[in-house]
Amino acid sequence: MHNVGILGYGVYVPKYRIRVSDIAAVWGKNPTEIENSLGLKEKSVAAIDEDAVTQAFEAARRALQYASCNPSELEVCLVGSESHPYAVNPTSTIVGQFLGMSHNYIAADLEFACKAATAGLIAAAGLIAAGKVTKGLVIGSDTAQSKPHDILEYTAASASAAFILAKNTGRTIANLLDFSSFSSDTPDFWRRDGVRFPSHGGRFTGEPAYFTHVEQAAKMLLTKLKMKPVDFDYCIFHMPNGKFPRLVARRLGFEAQQLVQSLIVDKIGNPYSASSLLGLSAVLDVAKPNKLIFMVSYGSGAGSDAFVFKTTQYISKKRDKKSFVSELIDNKKYISYIEYLKYGRKI
Repeated sequence: MHNVGILGYGVYVPKYRIRVSDIAAVWGKNPTEIENSLGLKEKSVAAIDEDAVTQAFEAARRALQYASCNPSELEVCLVGSESHPYAVNPTSTIVGQFLGMSHNYIAADLEFACKAATAGLIAAAGLIAAGKVTKGLVIGSDTAQSKPHDILEYTAASASAAFILAKNTGRTIANLLDFSSFSSDTPDFWRRDGVRFPSHGGRFTGEPAYFTHVEQAAKMLLTKLKMKPVDFDYCIFHMPNGKFPRLVARRLGFEAQQLVQSLIVDKIGNPYSASSLLGLSAVLDVAKPNKLIFMVSYGSGAGSDAFVFKTTQYISKKRDKKSFVSELIDNKKYISYIEYLKYGRKI
């Protein structure tokens, strides 16, 4: 896979935030206990006129600017989400039309809970490596849904991240060295067709679901490449809350300093399919050339995709055009729970 790399990336984070303490107060819960339990204090909320499509467009637009790429050059558009606005009508073609892509491209909407977009990375990378296409756009975008008074209400967030993959011709900022996937039928999280909010298995979502799949995918890739956690400069793990990525990193043998740059969950919550890709974007915002990056996504149902990237010398030349993840996160406006009902739930 060394001939495939990241040409550009972009992110979008809505400016609205709601504090975990404000949600807890509505339901008579102890804010401190909730914050300590989940490891975060606030989350991002999409505005009333925002959805997975508008967020995807914003992230993709920024990725094209970063890559200095014309939309007509893209031959693939894959959008991973579990909050596509339409049950029948693809997000990918709407985004492609808004961006001004030609009609000669492969389009598909992907679903696999929070790892839908990383499955897209593998698919696009495979097409490029096989010589079938030269450039592809992959987006993870979610306005995550949660039932009122459910634990997910404190973490389910909104954001998007977009990546343009291409053949390695000297202009990629990070190259994909390899990947692995670990999948099983583990229904820790689900939503039947026509049901508004998802359900989950509570504590069951942790040990036999998230940790098993993330750890197994990670170990498979480390074994495949004959590498160890100490070999990497950065690591990224899917962030359903503030505790899980820290714990799984420690269990795998990674140090806190390898993880800290990617922890966007602390400030915006869990934007589902955009989570691990936002973490990767935050790392690429600061990474210097020749740095090794280890990333593992997770999607309920269940599965994990693990990747190893290595930054190139070209990343330094693009530094002035970075997507400024931290600036988007810091550009925020707090809203009340009533406003959250209006903006976050579109009612």
